[in-house]
Amino acid sequence: MSDLTIYGTYASRATRNIWMALELGIDYSLESVDTRKGEQKGDDYLAVNPNARVPALRDGDLVLWESLAINLYLAKKYGGELAPLSLEDEARAIQWSMWALTEAESHCVVIIQNLMGHAGITDEMLETAHADVARPLKVLEGALQGRDHLLGAEFTVADLNVASVLGTLQRAKYDLGPYPKVAAWLTRCTARPAAKKMAEERAAYLAAQKD
Repeated sequence: MSDLTIYGTYASRATRNIWMALELGIDYSLESVDTRKGEQKGDDYLAVNPNARVPALRDGDLVLWESLAINLYLAKKYGGELAPLSLEDEARAIQWSMWALTEAESHCVVIIQNLMGHAGITDEMLETAHADVARPLKVLEGALQGRDHLLGAEFTVADLNVASVLGTLQRAKYDLGPYPKVAAWLTRCTARPAAKKMAEERAAYLAAQKD
């Protein structure tokens, strides 16, 4: 059995860490913590993450929270080509990961929750999310001028982290026409074999939940 455990389900941000593990080709086990059933509030899981949120990661004696921080750790430990090659690129990978969370994720969450039929998403909230996500998309469009990926020519954890947040727009068929560089970059990221495998496993999981 692997010493690496990811806590969550395919209906959570744990998919970001599953994608990373598949990219790295490392063994892991997925410990189901279903937030729809309130399992994140159970005593056993609170001992792992007292914030009562998923995902979390256990790697031997190390326990980590926060999906993108987990990916930065996995890239540093196991990453090979996915790991930044310099201190400067490592700082940029952290920058882009924090940017995705602070500038884009809240808008993406509203859009994907609407797609999944969550109660409480009003037309006004959806319209606001569509309008507000345009600003970070413009920033990313500018950053991708003259390069295929965020840190240069190669796909790294920086791309995976940002694409794992913005990928919800792709699933929701958000119009990326005004952002051709972003659209092409996101397609490259999500067309990777590991990303496709994760997406297939997520689709199978979600389909099973409807049965």
